[in-house]
Amino acid sequence: MSENCSHNCSSCSSNCASRKKESLLKDPHKKSSVKKVIGVVSGKGGVGKSLTTSLLASFAQKKGLSVGIMDADITGPSIPKMFGVTEHATGSEEGLDTVLSPSGMQLMSMNLLLDDETSPVIWRGMVISGTVMQFWTDVVWKDVDLLFIDMPPGTGDVPLTVFQSIPIAGIVIVTTPQDLVKMVVEKAVNMARIMNIPVLGLVENMSYLSCPDCGKKIEVFGPSKAKAIAAEYGIPATARMPLDPNISKLADAGRIEDYDGSALAEIFTQIEKAERK
Repeated sequence: MSENCSHNCSSCSSNCASRKKESLLKDPHKKSSVKKVIGVVSGKGGVGKSLTTSLLASFAQKKGLSVGIMDADITGPSIPKMFGVTEHATGSEEGLDTVLSPSGMQLMSMNLLLDDETSPVIWRGMVISGTVMQFWTDVVWKDVDLLFIDMPPGTGDVPLTVFQSIPIAGIVIVTTPQDLVKMVVEKAVNMARIMNIPVLGLVENMSYLSCPDCGKKIEVFGPSKAKAIAAEYGIPATARMPLDPNISKLADAGRIEDYDGSALAEIFTQIEKAERK
């Protein structure tokens, strides 16, 4: 630090140790109240990230918390379908209002803004990222204890924007048992570390199939790797979700809230412990 330092970093070009880093966090809507934000991520698509988001949110709701889900997968939104929500989001000059699930969970998704839910969203990355930020700055989240953000797969524009601009308390990584997943999980973990975001849990989806006759767990896609990967990367909690036809039936019927998500209890404990940012 220079002896002539005025401590006014905004007008200084020196790169000294005392220079404060400018925060990129964006304020939520002035009428919003969100206590804690949790991201649900995956290194690749098709692993059940939106399903995991829905089950974690439903589990939290059943515990008596006020819960919201921000569907940040703008080009592939599926949250409204899982909860049986078909009405459109409405708003005014004051902001955009969420749509409620059957249990009263607050939802916001691109499919709640489209006239036809099958219409493709053909946008470039910057526009998609901007829309996700509007879900934070322009949507009124009312007295939410836990806001889950269902993010698109990978480590691209949207996860980067969310990690930089929204106060994420931690993330949950979703994967499957194949050998490929270690590399995929490592990418997600490394991004979280670079962005200083705690990894709270690892969900191994499609981990096994329970025999309907004897109840034996059949590991269709190979032996579970969840515990070993979690131990290697210091992830404090894991959950193994089965290949369960009942999950698909409930999701297709818009009744995902009816599913017993107790397998996620260990991860939910870590979410409760996570410190709000």
